[in-house]
Amino acid sequence: MAKKLIVGNWKMNPQSVKEAEILFKSLIKIDSSKNASIVVCPPHPYLSIHSKYKTKRVILGAQDVSIEDSGSHTGEVGASMLKSLGASYVIVGHSERRKIGNTDAIVNKKILNILKNKMFPIVCVGEHVRDSGGDYLSFIKNQLHQAFANISKSQVKNIVIAYEPIWAIGKESVREATAEEFIEVKIFIRKIISDIYSANIAHNMAILYGGSVNPKNASAFLHHGGADGFLIGRDSLVPKKFELIIKSA
Repeated sequence: MAKKLIVGNWKMNPQSVKEAEILFKSLIKIDSSKNASIVVCPPHPYLSIHSKYKTKRVILGAQDVSIEDSGSHTGEVGASMLKSLGASYVIVGHSERRKIGNTDAIVNKKILNILKNKMFPIVCVGEHVRDSGGDYLSFIKNQLHQAFANISKSQVKNIVIAYEPIWAIGKESVREATAEEFIEVKIFIRKIISDIYSANIAHNMAILYGGSVNPKNASAFLHHGGADGFLIGRDSLVPKKFELIIKSA
């Protein structure tokens, strides 16, 4: 990737349309220069804010999608709906969605649905525990193999992977991950993708880091860890911090 991909996941924030508009307007003022592409993934009710401001400085993304595209599925949101609102990226397989029942098989169906609607899936993978025996690598390998089932070489080129070690996320995090730990997993992910598809596809796939990303550690993950960008939660809601992370690119 010529540019780093900086993705802000707002999760279930903020609590009103007015607050969401204020936050969005502050983000479109950020100068991403030529080195970063900014993607913002607000909650579904706020997706239309992007079209209201008609900006090219921020790309619209969504936080999740249904495995179905239409029909009798109360409470679900289809990929074609997201596409019609201007979304280009969709996060799938986030640990918070997996926690409430999204299996690898469900993640695979969502990826296929996103690709069918000509959007870019951001596929989250990551282990619960980093054990000394290396079982976490087998866990990630299994996630990838199941998530990429029945996805062709031509389709996989449109997929972004986000490595999010669950043990490094949120208030219950054990500690922050290091750039060296990310390098190890990034190389391992490229090896798995190379085995499934080809070395060329693996080399050109964007692999992001997510997991308590902040202005203090962003530079290390980008410049020492070789991250192709970030999936950012908490600090994407604080414009000044988000801007500092973008500037580190």
